[in-house]
Amino acid sequence: NENTNRLLRQYLPKGKDFSHLTQAQFDRIANEMNGRPRQTLGFANPAEVLWQAVASTG
Repeated sequence: NENTNRLLRQYLPKGKDFSHLTQAQFDRIANEMNGRPRQTLGFANPAEVLWQAVASTG
């Protein structure tokens, strides 16, 4: 959780007014964050890990 918050602050600095951002901009930020490789996931990105988990349950 702390690591995700740190990553999020790169896009949304603390104390910034977010009321002018659109849903599309928030979606872009989420997609960029989910596309970043993570050491804890064996340098896969969260989206890849999710798809692998979904594929293995089908």
